[in-house]
Amino acid sequence: MADWTQLPPDLLQVISDNLNVYSDYLRFRVVCQSWRSSVPKIPRRLPPQLPWLIIPLYHDSRCGLFNFSDNKIHFLHLPEASLGRRRCGSSHGWLVILDETPTILLLNPLTRAKCRLPPLSTFPNVVSFDYSRIGREYLIRTPTGHIYSRNLRQMRDTFVKKIVLSSSPSNQNDFSAVAILNHSGDLAFCRSGGESWTFVDDAPSDCEDIVYSDGLFYAVDKHGVISVMDLRGSRSEVSLVTTGSQSAGDIQYLVKLGRELLLVSRYLDIINDAMVDELISVIYRTVRFEVFRMEWEGPRWEKVENLDEMALFVGGNSSMAFSASDFGGISGNCIYYTDDYSDNDYQGQGEEPDMGIFRLCDGSFEQLPYYSGGSHSRRRLLPPIWCNYSMVKPKRERLKVFEVHTA
Repeated sequence: MADWTQLPPDLLQVISDNLNVYSDYLRFRVVCQSWRSSVPKIPRRLPPQLPWLIIPLYHDSRCGLFNFSDNKIHFLHLPEASLGRRRCGSSHGWLVILDETPTILLLNPLTRAKCRLPPLSTFPNVVSFDYSRIGREYLIRTPTGHIYSRNLRQMRDTFVKKIVLSSSPSNQNDFSAVAILNHSGDLAFCRSGGESWTFVDDAPSDCEDIVYSDGLFYAVDKHGVISVMDLRGSRSEVSLVTTGSQSAGDIQYLVKLGRELLLVSRYLDIINDAMVDELISVIYRTVRFEVFRMEWEGPRWEKVENLDEMALFVGGNSSMAFSASDFGGISGNCIYYTDDYSDNDYQGQGEEPDMGIFRLCDGSFEQLPYYSGGSHSRRRLLPPIWCNYSMVKPKRERLKVFEVHTA
């Protein structure tokens, strides 16, 4: 029989360079001492990995992490993201955590590394913060100058919609963060090492989503207008890309795919409205998605009819795209989505989250795989959120030619 431990180191390196899944790389290194010593601990060419679906659990300091690669739920002790905390975005493998304090915590769920952003009390429209004003700890100024109060729980739940990072805090010291404020859609940013947040000068309101690429942040409003933001200088520079009339959905997402910028429009419909405790309770559900590609020479949005092997992941996370041909467990031409709009009680109440898989080819829906399993799927506290754990830069830049027609 052949002695596989004696394979030449250069051949072992070639084999390891063609492994796409990190768990396969780990298994490769534990075969024997010879294989382990022939390849580095951190892979050189591993592409960005499929995101985990982080599933909060009731009355538990653990979280479930659903992995598409093995179709299993793995459990982590993660008290920082347990009951009473809100996940206010995920970006570059880090969760943004808010609780009933002004603290904004960045947490890497796998390494348990932590980093703090400037607190909520340092946003420029926060007039003052005082713990002694019980029930009205924050005073907020509106763009028109009106002052109103918010308590600790209201600030945790409704002040910030989403926070997006330019890069992982663990990769380099210099990174930026941009926050979308709820209700107004205004944008504020901070830099690593900064002590406060600053409004992005000249950025329009009603922003729905942000994505970062090649030194620039891209934001989209409800009507598909793009703001290109350079936050690297002493003053923010913003340019608008107006695309004319755009049939907008109820929620907009931006996805960067190679050199392409995609707009994903999510459409909702009311499935139930009733009186609960003398209050109107309205339940929405996603009924379809539409995808558009930015044609910069227009500029205009062109509708994408077919994503081919690409799968998009949208929700409270920084939106992502992956090739189904590179990974098992996902399907191409699909949108994997989580609930990022429902009003939830972060103490443990709320409706079943609106999440699933949308097939662009025929407009059909299906449940996410972990929902079809056992009781873990129902032990949810809040809508799950995608969180990727890309370790190094991708092998190659994937450029797609989409099947489109003019919107």
